[in-house]
Amino acid sequence: MPAQPTGPTPTRFAFLGPEGTFTEAALRSLGPPSEGGAVPAPSVPAALAMTRAGEVDAAFVPLENSVEGSVSPTIDGLAGGEPLVITREAFLEVDFVLAVRPGTALAGVHRLASHPHALAQTRGWVAAHLPAAEVVPAASTADAARLVAEGAHDAAVCPAFAATRYGLEVLADRLADTPGAVTRFVQVERPGRLPAPTGADKTTLTCFVADRTGALLDLLTEFASRGISLTRLESRPTRERLGVYSFSVDCEGHVADRRVGDALVALHRLCDEVRFHGSYPRADGRAAAAVPERFADDAFGTAEGWLDRLRHGSAD
Repeated sequence: MPAQPTGPTPTRFAFLGPEGTFTEAALRSLGPPSEGGAVPAPSVPAALAMTRAGEVDAAFVPLENSVEGSVSPTIDGLAGGEPLVITREAFLEVDFVLAVRPGTALAGVHRLASHPHALAQTRGWVAAHLPAAEVVPAASTADAARLVAEGAHDAAVCPAFAATRYGLEVLADRLADTPGAVTRFVQVERPGRLPAPTGADKTTLTCFVADRTGALLDLLTEFASRGISLTRLESRPTRERLGVYSFSVDCEGHVADRRVGDALVALHRLCDEVRFHGSYPRADGRAAAAVPERFADDAFGTAEGWLDRLRHGSAD
């Protein structure tokens, strides 16, 4: 039976703050929140904690970047603590400017601040134009802009809208070493609201497996044997001891699809724990490749009917 959305649509969001972050821009790209409905949080863990505590309906946080990869606080925050589910994703193309207090020249930039992901994406430009500057990590690109406005640093690598938000002047733009970089953001809620399948869906899981030979192969086999493509797979330390990992997975399809549900049942048998982080529409709207007939929902129903007849004494 297709999954249907349950519960009210979120109206209060916590996002990675302060105001002026790419996260806020991505949230607003989906439609303006209600008055007072978007609350900046100082970190990803703080945004997730506000959601778990019921202070907001949902958190809107970055999950991965096309250049720097996954955002560890989000991946780890979903894997631990009270369960949360992803109900929506959004993509945002990111680029950066060098923002300073009005009147500051490039030669006057001695301390440069930004989020580590932004610094990594602009290290070529910084090395070429500010080789002697002290580089200081900040909680977010917008927080770096705020600190510059307050006089704590000389310049920030941040989005242009953050520079405007904090009254800064742009000395240089298009700082990204890889133009066209995209960050993926997700809306995370307490369990209870499962989006209906659309035919262009994604499912996110964390699989905890015992430290044994072939564990990853067993996990991959359950997807491959059902014709399910993975769109992201990575290992994360469980913090139990060195060498023990969990696997964070995105796969095509919705938990309401028979092949995806069947794979989850198999993983539940094989893994020490499986955390379901939601099934939700893909932001790019791209449908999965055509499902071979042997993996279609009808094929699962036919096979189950055949087995049921065998169990009741039929020879066909």
